[in-house]
Amino acid sequence: MTGQKRIRLNGNEYTTGASTLSELLQELKIAPETVAVEVNLQVVKKTEYDNFLLKEGDSVEVVTFVGGGAMEDDRLVIRGIEFNSRLWVGTGKYRDFEETARAIEASGTDCVTVAVRRVNILDRKSPNLLDYIDPKKYKILPNTAGCYTVEEALRYARLAREAGVSDMVKLEVIGDEKTLFPDVCGLLKATEILAKEGFIVLPYTNDDPVTAKRLVDAGAAAVMPLGAPIGSGLGIRNPYNIKIILEMVDVPVIVDAGVGTASDATIAMELGCDAVLINTGIAGAKDPIAMAKAMRHAVIAGRLAYKAGRIPKKLYATASSPLEGMLV
Repeated sequence: MTGQKRIRLNGNEYTTGASTLSELLQELKIAPETVAVEVNLQVVKKTEYDNFLLKEGDSVEVVTFVGGGAMEDDRLVIRGIEFNSRLWVGTGKYRDFEETARAIEASGTDCVTVAVRRVNILDRKSPNLLDYIDPKKYKILPNTAGCYTVEEALRYARLAREAGVSDMVKLEVIGDEKTLFPDVCGLLKATEILAKEGFIVLPYTNDDPVTAKRLVDAGAAAVMPLGAPIGSGLGIRNPYNIKIILEMVDVPVIVDAGVGTASDATIAMELGCDAVLINTGIAGAKDPIAMAKAMRHAVIAGRLAYKAGRIPKKLYATASSPLEGMLV
């Protein structure tokens, strides 16, 4: 420890006697393995915390993660990472972390998305989502939710990886505040940059097949087209575009956004999608735990139906019982 210095910590003026980042985290009673740290807009590697000297006027950001069913031998694999469940679950909008954990458990998922947000420095006893979700049990998928520029998305993705959870990132570059539709140009640019940096990029995109193909060409490990606007619960509004995307790309296709109830999830899987990501459809239900169970069974049913192969649609009836042997 050295003399007192004033820094800007998570947007607030803060006076500290710490001389290094390690000493600052110790002063704040924060475990280094649960956070990522940025100083003056530069992500600091955990291995450098002990020797990274703090200076008067430094701007320090300390971030952590918050809330933003399978068949045997039918695992989803993305860049060598295996997923037992084809239902992925978001962690935002629940009443509390306890409900979040119960819904995730009920869903049967093994992949949950989390948003990167500042550590609450003013209330050091405030709970952390990772206190309720075991990273050894679940694959943690950080996302760049709330980012409206390429620079913001890159910054959050790099902080998330430095926190030590995963090289995967659900990439969001939002283009419109009202609809939350993606900024396609920004999304393509950010995907290309992060893919070159070794990220496993899963971009949230619109349901345009051409955009999906370009994202794959830019290095995306999977594409995540919306079924409908985020949080709308409208279901799969354009199944034909989703079908074309499935034909045009050679990476997993994961429907993200718009699923409102179990039948929506089943439709997505019957189309041939590789997985479904659901947040509001579960968290916003009257009984999130029951809805999580319903979504779990819906995804399994849809996947089974897709693999079984549905009968062709016909205009007229076809008798299911033979006519031979009828009494005349």
